[in-house]
Amino acid sequence: MPKKALIAWGGWPGHTPEQSAKVVRGLLERNGFDVTLGEGTAMFADPKLASFDLIVPVITMSTIEKAELQNLVLAVRQGSGLGGFHGTMCDSFRNETDYQFMTGGQWVAHPGDIIDYTVAVTRPDDPITSGVSDFAYRSEQYYMHVDPGNEVLATTTFTDAHFPGIGGVVMPVVWKRRYGAGKVFYSALGHNAGEFAVPEMALIVERGLVWAAR
Repeated sequence: MPKKALIAWGGWPGHTPEQSAKVVRGLLERNGFDVTLGEGTAMFADPKLASFDLIVPVITMSTIEKAELQNLVLAVRQGSGLGGFHGTMCDSFRNETDYQFMTGGQWVAHPGDIIDYTVAVTRPDDPITSGVSDFAYRSEQYYMHVDPGNEVLATTTFTDAHFPGIGGVVMPVVWKRRYGAGKVFYSALGHNAGEFAVPEMALIVERGLVWAAR
């Protein structure tokens, strides 16, 4: 029986949520997943949510109803996987600390906006990043508040060029973690659907989502 994945897209259009969700659907389908794709947060309230092996939010700067959030958190705690990228997972519901506790991080800034920077793979022994070397990237360099319990797989180092005083700060870019019985994966890369054309970025997201699934 194929694993079941739910992808929910919405929120700020600048992150191309619908297009990015469709790219992710393709990545999962080629790994044998049965994918359900839909708009908005209402699906998170479905009593059958915990039957999905993987839940992928592709939603930025939105809101979520209390019942929807409680059901989502419970599903992951009980074993559904959670995975996502950029602001479509870790800048989804800014007022919801329970959600941020689950994801392991929250976006707070991207000094300089779209810039060139380097992603350093710190765990080349992990299956998600195996065979991936450090690589150049052009996008928003996410400055985040992150959970010290995250298992960090890749980082980036800030300079003072776009904001004084942060030079030398090493920031997690890719991590995985546990939340109850569920596995959680996150990559800060992926500002829009076009960034999936970067092979390293797409491979890490694909592997991370497959890893997170129950």
